Amino acid sequence: MCGIAGIFDTTGRSEISRGILEAMNQSQFHRGPDEGGLHFEPGLGFAHRRLSIIDLSSGQQPLFNEDGSVVVVFNGEIYNFVDLMPELKALGHTFRTHCDTEVIVHAWEEWGEACVERFRGMFAFALWDRKKNTLFLARDRLGIKPLYYTLLPDGKFLFGSELKALVAHPGLQKQMDPFAIEEYFAYGYVPEPRTIFFGTHKLPPGHTLTLARGKPLGNPVGYWDVPFASHGPISEKDAQEELIARLKEAVKIRLVAEVPLGAFLSGGVDSGAVVAMMAELSNDPVNTCSIAFSDPKYNEADYAKIVAERYHTRHSVETVDTDDFSLLDKLASLYDEPYADSSALPTYRVCELAKKSVTVALSGDGGDENLAGYRRYKFHMMEEKMRSILPLGIRRPLFGLLGSVYPKLDRAPRVFRAKSTFEALARDSVEGYFHSVSILGDKLRSRLFSRKFGSELQNYNAVEVLRRHAANSPTDDSLSLVQYLDMKTYLPGDILTKVDRASMAHALEVRVPLLDHKLVEWISGLPSNYKLKGGEGKYIFKSSLSSRLPSDILYRQKMGFAVPLSSWFRGPLKERVRTSLLGERLNDTGIFDPSFLSHLVEEHLAGRRDYSAPIWSLLMFESFLKNA
Repeated sequence: MCGIAGIFDTTGRSEISRGILEAMNQSQFHRGPDEGGLHFEPGLGFAHRRLSIIDLSSGQQPLFNEDGSVVVVFNGEIYNFVDLMPELKALGHTFRTHCDTEVIVHAWEEWGEACVERFRGMFAFALWDRKKNTLFLARDRLGIKPLYYTLLPDGKFLFGSELKALVAHPGLQKQMDPFAIEEYFAYGYVPEPRTIFFGTHKLPPGHTLTLARGKPLGNPVGYWDVPFASHGPISEKDAQEELIARLKEAVKIRLVAEVPLGAFLSGGVDSGAVVAMMAELSNDPVNTCSIAFSDPKYNEADYAKIVAERYHTRHSVETVDTDDFSLLDKLASLYDEPYADSSALPTYRVCELAKKSVTVALSGDGGDENLAGYRRYKFHMMEEKMRSILPLGIRRPLFGLLGSVYPKLDRAPRVFRAKSTFEALARDSVEGYFHSVSILGDKLRSRLFSRKFGSELQNYNAVEVLRRHAANSPTDDSLSLVQYLDMKTYLPGDILTKVDRASMAHALEVRVPLLDHKLVEWISGLPSNYKLKGGEGKYIFKSSLSSRLPSDILYRQKMGFAVPLSSWFRGPLKERVRTSLLGERLNDTGIFDPSFLSHLVEEHLAGRRDYSAPIWSLLMFESFLKNA
């Protein structure tokens, strides 16, 4: 795992500043503390930080083809490089290393832009072909590895693994994008392709970008999508057997490393399944790690222990104080832009623990999106049944009225919280799902923002992110559609961003077998009732694992990496909340309505409302401003 950065002069062959490129590279030192490399030629500079995983003695980057006309900087792993090498050798290419990086330059020479279609893995890379006068950037299909880019007014094109690499360039214009702010306070992150800064972008997952000197910057081009194409009739038994076989194969190809390797073990189904496959494939005990919380309400360590003992893993556990909020300010420097998933705190700690014994860790991320594990899918499908009874023209005014007059009962059992349900039923399917995933709903955001900032939004609403993806969806199945939306937004923007930054902060590589694109393609083609059946998410996954994991693991209520924000904000962080939300830094932006910020603080501290989610998102925004 590595960090990449570069500068390309799109208008000419001006000299690239060594000092600036070194600063961009150094900003990502944590991503690759083992080695660093630079390459310069007229109008181009490439930089690389290396975390050595495969072919430790060679494979330094930037890496070149035989005659030095093609050069690449690469972050990630190409798991099928061993299969591609003999094919490329048979076509006349010569290899000087045994690392996966060299496959990229020769695959480019042979197949051009279509080379990415041959790669199986997680990757973000930039490649320069001097003969074709072409710069080529690519990002893996699911967005496991990040890639940022921007075009400066002087024609310099910048790219980097993290936004901080671009920020290190003195020419970057750090003007906040109002649409990005709207999206952040809706989703808790800034979805691809936008970043917090106007004119700076994330290359979307499954896309490439090709630049030629002297030509205008074009748009990214997609090369893959989740197909959701039916395989035809398949029995449950056959689906179970094939799912296990495919998962085992996805795990197997991720066990190649020349450094210590292990796995995260949370006590949930997904990580338990990965560890089970690793144990069956390995002759030696698997290294596993998990964190325990001092508060039993948040502690899953006992469940992780059950799996560890069953598979005789070499298990490490560390207890984290539930009131461990010492990382609040550090998060802003890790994520570079506002990011409001509070589970980033324990994720950072489990990566810190894992690094003590391994350099590569397998995780269970992606199972909820693939196999419909989130509880919100169940509620969405219940709402969809009700939506199907009445047309939108009737539902919108009827349930819109009911939603406006019904009292908000945050602390009541869900069945009595009809206000949210009425509001959801007044919307179409995409609006309804947006309503369920928003950390601040439309009404809260409209009250949060000042009148001046509201006018800057020009009626833009963050639901358009989901609408854009829904318009391109390959499926109209109700469950598959919202899974698809999550795979395009929440998965890369929140989950994978969280794990990448938290792991790379400790120079730890995380591999995600449940996001193997071949496995994702196959799972997407299974019938929806194999994923969500009788209110049970991951139905086929859990039933296929019944001989490998106990029912206490398979069917217990999903817990997640929660932290006690509500009590923090009424207790030890009480003054921090007041100072941050009511202080000059947020007020001076002109973005927020000061009276509503006061309302949030006073209502939450008094215990009348639970505003922990908007307060946390504001704290993270304020921390971003402090670090920007």
